Amino acid sequence: MVGQDVPGELITAVGATALRLRGEPGRDTAVADHYLGTGLDPATRSLLTLLLGREFGTLDAVVVSADCDASLRLYYVLREIIRVEPQTHIPPVYLVDILHLPRATTTRYNRVRVGQLVDVLQGWTGASITNTALENAVRLHDEIRWLQRKVSALRHAQPARLTGSEYLAVMGAATRLPLDEYRVLLTTLLASTDQLPVHDELRVFLTGSSHDDPGVYRAIEAQGAVIVGEDHDWGELLTEREVGAATLDAIAERYQHNGPTSQRSSIRQRATHTATAAAGAGAEVLLSYTRDKDEAPLWDFAAQQAAAGMPAVMVSRQPYGAIDAGDLAEALDLLREPRDAA
Repeated sequence: MVGQDVPGELITAVGATALRLRGEPGRDTAVADHYLGTGLDPATRSLLTLLLGREFGTLDAVVVSADCDASLRLYYVLREIIRVEPQTHIPPVYLVDILHLPRATTTRYNRVRVGQLVDVLQGWTGASITNTALENAVRLHDEIRWLQRKVSALRHAQPARLTGSEYLAVMGAATRLPLDEYRVLLTTLLASTDQLPVHDELRVFLTGSSHDDPGVYRAIEAQGAVIVGEDHDWGELLTEREVGAATLDAIAERYQHNGPTSQRSSIRQRATHTATAAAGAGAEVLLSYTRDKDEAPLWDFAAQQAAAGMPAVMVSRQPYGAIDAGDLAEALDLLREPRDAA
């Protein structure tokens, strides 16, 4: 699946395994650029490169969410490749168009889209989503979100007991492991918190572009900082809202109202959410990282800076999965000034 708006509960309930696809920083994207051009987010171009190279292994189908323009363009390109170049062996693709306006009409629209996805999944697998299967799937996914929030709280502790890089790895494992196995690993981690080291470096809240790779996190934390929170859709945004009731209505509402991203919410919503999340994480500073060709987060920063009420710096137009060493050093120097002065 591509994007955070694909209801994974339904994939689990139908007896299939969900693998969230992501790119690989540093890969030559010339093959994908032939279809997408070079003006699109490099994370999406990298993802298409891997998909065309069949580097995700054998996929039976791909479900794409309409969570941003890049995902939509990826879907349309995949659909055309299947039609025009069937020899590329792209599996069947389907678009889940979940909207995010806070209106009852949007909820009704999303409910129809969720029902259509159920029909597609049942058609692909030949299995039925029973009430019991849906109840079990919703319970499992909600429990995992609850456990992930407890893991994130280890970063919020003062001093932090988990780094941002480690947390991102924990979240990424959910897209690669069977969920029952993943739940056991989360429980094991939480049972050993007294053995974790402490981290009393500069406490950073990271906003801006999303991160499907730990490269930027590692670079920041290698310079004497610890990322205690973020507001992108590979991190804490995935955990904030549960489904609750095992109904298609509840699933539609959960994905409609899940945390605001730059691509699908207002600047005011983003600023309010960022300020609240940064305060809840006990952050000292706000760092906005935006990668090249990802323009939406640039518009949020001024309002986020004003709302957060803490030192804030933006590092913009960075390469996918990396951050310029000079830009990072300058940003951290500026962010440390108030702390050093105190």
